[in-house]
Amino acid sequence: MYSFQKWSSWSLVAVIATVVALVSAVHLFLSPGSPSLDDFGASQVDILQNSSVQVTGSREEGKNIVPDNRSKDANKPVNGSIDGSKQINASVEQGKDNKNQMQLPIVDLKVQYPADSQNAVVYRGAPWKAEIGRWLSGCYPNTAAVKIVEEINGKSCKNDCSGQGICNRQLGQCRCFHGFGGEGCSKRLQLNCNFSGSKEDPYGRWVVSICSAHCDTTRAMCFCGEGTKYPNRPVAEGCGFVINPPSEPGGPSLADWTKADVDVFTTNGSRRGWCNVNPKEAYDGKVHFKEECDCKYDGLWGRFCEVPVQSVCINQCAGHGYCRGGFCQCGKGWYGADCSIPSVLSSVTEWPKWLRPAQINVPDNAQQTGKLDNLNAIVEKKRPLIYVYDLPPEFNSLLLEGRHFKLECVNRIYDARNATIWTDLLYGAQMALYESILASPHRTLNGEEADYFFVPVLDSCIITRADDAPHISMQEHSGLRSSLTLEFYKKAYDHIITQYPYWNRSSGRDHIWSFMWDEGACSAPKEIWNSMMLVHWGNTNSKHNHSTTAYWADNWDPISSERRGNHPCFDPDKDLVVPAWKQPDAHALQAKLWSWPGEKRKTFFYFNGNLGPAYEHGRPEDTYSMGIRQKVAAEFGSSPNKKGELGKQHAPDVVVTSLRTDHYHEELASSIFCGVMPGDGWSGRMEDSIFQGCIPVVIQDGIYLPYENVLNYKSFAVRIKEDEIPNLINILRGFNETEIELKLANVKKIWQRFVYRDSVLLEAERQKIALGLVEDWAMEFSQLLEDDVFATFIQVLHYKLHNDPWRRELNHTNKDYGLPRECLMRS
Repeated sequence: MYSFQKWSSWSLVAVIATVVALVSAVHLFLSPGSPSLDDFGASQVDILQNSSVQVTGSREEGKNIVPDNRSKDANKPVNGSIDGSKQINASVEQGKDNKNQMQLPIVDLKVQYPADSQNAVVYRGAPWKAEIGRWLSGCYPNTAAVKIVEEINGKSCKNDCSGQGICNRQLGQCRCFHGFGGEGCSKRLQLNCNFSGSKEDPYGRWVVSICSAHCDTTRAMCFCGEGTKYPNRPVAEGCGFVINPPSEPGGPSLADWTKADVDVFTTNGSRRGWCNVNPKEAYDGKVHFKEECDCKYDGLWGRFCEVPVQSVCINQCAGHGYCRGGFCQCGKGWYGADCSIPSVLSSVTEWPKWLRPAQINVPDNAQQTGKLDNLNAIVEKKRPLIYVYDLPPEFNSLLLEGRHFKLECVNRIYDARNATIWTDLLYGAQMALYESILASPHRTLNGEEADYFFVPVLDSCIITRADDAPHISMQEHSGLRSSLTLEFYKKAYDHIITQYPYWNRSSGRDHIWSFMWDEGACSAPKEIWNSMMLVHWGNTNSKHNHSTTAYWADNWDPISSERRGNHPCFDPDKDLVVPAWKQPDAHALQAKLWSWPGEKRKTFFYFNGNLGPAYEHGRPEDTYSMGIRQKVAAEFGSSPNKKGELGKQHAPDVVVTSLRTDHYHEELASSIFCGVMPGDGWSGRMEDSIFQGCIPVVIQDGIYLPYENVLNYKSFAVRIKEDEIPNLINILRGFNETEIELKLANVKKIWQRFVYRDSVLLEAERQKIALGLVEDWAMEFSQLLEDDVFATFIQVLHYKLHNDPWRRELNHTNKDYGLPRECLMRS
């Protein structure tokens, strides 16, 4: 359960200030516009200006039943009083204890934490590369919290965004809802469902949003519309068009995009209708309906979209807003993509956990102006600190609000109970990581104190939504999703360099971008390449120095060097490969497949997946998997290819097959070694191996896997060069039993670092608060106690903060890092 420690002793003035703040906060901070200090008496204003208000609790305390394993040291009270300083751009009150700590004798970390026989140093169960594990072992546990001034802003926006957007109260700029634009969101946009038509194509060329019924031009979505019994029922894609029968037995039915199906509007129950079909009568089999129609749009549930449910929003608006199809409509006093940033209009008792406990200083000029434009909140935090840009919604929220298929680029949806249904979309990691950063105690609103800057562009949404409506057209990009994605990131870069002062201080090297699609940051614009890239595809281009995708629309080779530059897809000195998203599954956790001992693992080597054109249902392109899977199958295939042939070196205890199985996870858990090979870019085979306790065998030259530039892979994995594929099994049989047992044991120790537990527990907490619901997955994940993806990510950032060579160039002498001397970077 979350808890916040109270202060042991308060001065009389502080007690009075607290009472004034907490009793008056609801009235003061919820009044429209900038709050006026006229609401306070003169003596109360003096108290607020000459002392600090201490905020420690919340009306939400005590509601959580799901155990909290997110952070053990996230929020500790600030001890002592604040002297009223209004300093914003430096750490506050570097304490005597910290100064004494800096004067202690320097410890030689290399001596204290020697490497093992694999040249690894173990920290919190994981074998790290020696220099990283050494620093984490000696420094991370000794990190002290430092006092940070967080500025709570109160700028106003033109016309309060006309009720069609959210005001960013740091910049005084509107973030407009889908279909609205202009400085004050007063401009109504026309987002058509169809391209311009002709006599031959009255509805224009095909696009996902194509519509023969009523087009909602705020979102380019198709509905039944007025005059029907169910006007808000979607008429998506083929639903509104004539479906031609198969041209041959067993062939597909095809929609005729030039002919509207008027029967969808019929009231005749004997015909295949949709817009006037009563759900109960349809469920009872009393009327016919068109099977090609379904409930694709988010926020609706049931075969006939008859149940309104929650849409998916970032952090579900953090309890301070309403999710309107994917865009958070924040309550008064709140802003941000997930409504988690308080303004001076908010109630201090509702501030998020990452801003509490806090002491609040009211600026001296508030009495003179009679207006409260900002507040200074002093919060104790541990570094590294991350500033999250509140980007215009075109880079995140609008992509969610306007999506035409509810499962696109999200890791969850909601059922008729508004209970969570987790998806198995591999690209869900982008949203999971974004949500964890937003809710983390490492988040800061103070850019001058930030160690890193996170730029939340959702490329997994851009890619999946490319060309799904006329306003997201790829016509100017020759049909290349890679080119469209590059343009989005370039626009985000243009925004932050014009609206914020932080980029130039490090030429963007302290900025973090995420690229979660198949080929990761290969298509990143040249302007941002100095930054840290979070990817799933760690191709250094040392061997595969061109686009490796077999899908032409994702090919980045045609992008000009004027836009892309000549950078690789991945730089291990600055970037990080993070694990793919895997569907949270209570039954899988209960089965504990990762813990199966060696004696239960009867299969020596295992791989099950698409093996290319030589096999039934295989991908037809020779370039699929860069030919790697095909080479492995040619040597060790255990099921016949189209010619009826097995692999040249097939063996009884080696499984290389394309035949689907209902027992995939159990078969992995019954294996000692498991193949990790690319698909169309990266694949989730590394995670599959780790979660089932199988030793990963990586076959992809020059391409890094999750954490491979920070963890010591020799301790738990095997790398095989592509040229060594014919000798693969002989190499693996060369490991003795002791070496195999050691690797298996290390896999068991690190598997939780591939789990997005933090994000899952955030959702568990939301479900408990909103519905009083604690499902099996929530209980199972609450029992995981080891470091997860987010904890590993923070540990890597902390190490890099004090060990990346370029950091020496920055002048941060005023910063308090809360570390002993041996842990700080020395010139």
